[in-house]
Amino acid sequence: MHTFSRVSVIGLGYIGLPTAAVIASRGVDVLGVDVSEHAVNTINQGKIHIVEPDLDMLVQAAVTTGKLKASLTPEPAEAFMIAVPTPFKDNKSPDLSYIRAAVENIAPVISKGNLIVLESTSPVGTTDQISAWLAELRPDLIMPHQDPDKADVFIAHCPERVLPGRVLQELVSNDRIIGGITERCAARAVDLYHLFVRGECLLTNARTAEMAKLTENSFRDVNIAFANELSMICDHLKINVWELIKLANRHPRVNILLPGPGVGGHCIAVDPWFIVDSAPEQAQIIRKAREINDSKPHYVADKIKQAADQFKKPVIACLGLAFKADIDDLRESPALDIAMSLIRDNVGEILLVEPNIKQLPAKYAAHADKLTPLPQALERANVLVVLVDHKQFKTLHPADVATKVVIDTRGIFG
Repeated sequence: MHTFSRVSVIGLGYIGLPTAAVIASRGVDVLGVDVSEHAVNTINQGKIHIVEPDLDMLVQAAVTTGKLKASLTPEPAEAFMIAVPTPFKDNKSPDLSYIRAAVENIAPVISKGNLIVLESTSPVGTTDQISAWLAELRPDLIMPHQDPDKADVFIAHCPERVLPGRVLQELVSNDRIIGGITERCAARAVDLYHLFVRGECLLTNARTAEMAKLTENSFRDVNIAFANELSMICDHLKINVWELIKLANRHPRVNILLPGPGVGGHCIAVDPWFIVDSAPEQAQIIRKAREINDSKPHYVADKIKQAADQFKKPVIACLGLAFKADIDDLRESPALDIAMSLIRDNVGEILLVEPNIKQLPAKYAAHADKLTPLPQALERANVLVVLVDHKQFKTLHPADVATKVVIDTRGIFG
């Protein structure tokens, strides 16, 4: 088994920073690299720039003991883990520019015997692409796709599969799928993950590992689309969807998920498009599910507009902006999209209630004054829209909202 004394993590966001901190807590020297000066400075003070339970203590301990350092520029290490975003372009095709930039960034400091692991969720073929890019950037080194037996560098893909809010537990306890460009690459990557993973490490090739992560998220997306479509059918037929699902789920082999205002997060709302892009003719249900889930925020916004029309001066409280309950992550959030579309369309006075954030991200700074504490929003609003089932909202009693028009996209009032 190969041991690693120095590991570098490229990208210190919701995945990279917890991974770096967990590895550092195992006594390994970790250099985290990020393009954000704010992130680097914050981490080097032993603080964190994202919200994740217990992460602050872990980072503080790792920085204090000198095991974790953050930097804007890469340095030599034995293993490099790439955890940068993989969004899609306007035409829904994957944007690999962040991965390409990370590879170009580390290429000069890579040396013989190094391991490079891509953790970013990626379209099938991206890990092979990294090998090809590195062959161009470092012609002095043999890459695994050039000669599997004599390769100087090991390249593998190990997709993250953690849940925001539970990242530290799941990084350690979840099984990991590890796909190497060659079997030797996969075996070397397993040595790295054995440093901190208690779950099982399952070996495969890189293309299957890439597809596995996309498949997991597409499976969820298709099931959510069924629930969202059902909720629209129930509206049309005047049926309470929450009661219906509860009854249908009494069947021993039926487990319908709960509908919502759309699908958010940087995974489920993005990853199915990677499959559609790579197999457009074959990916029919996957594409349709994505379209249904993408259409749901517009459907909800239209319902809110109809409710607002009942009032001379509508005051609409949007409860929740995050992409799921009890976190601060607003990325790809349908709740935020709905709230912003109401502001844009001038539907009335909009109050934004999000107990997990202190301020809106910079690009929404113009609406900073709309952030309202829950008690104040309840007092002032005549239309109440539940967009996220945060625990603070679940304590509301039907009596608290009896005088208001309520649009409950999360079923907290059943």
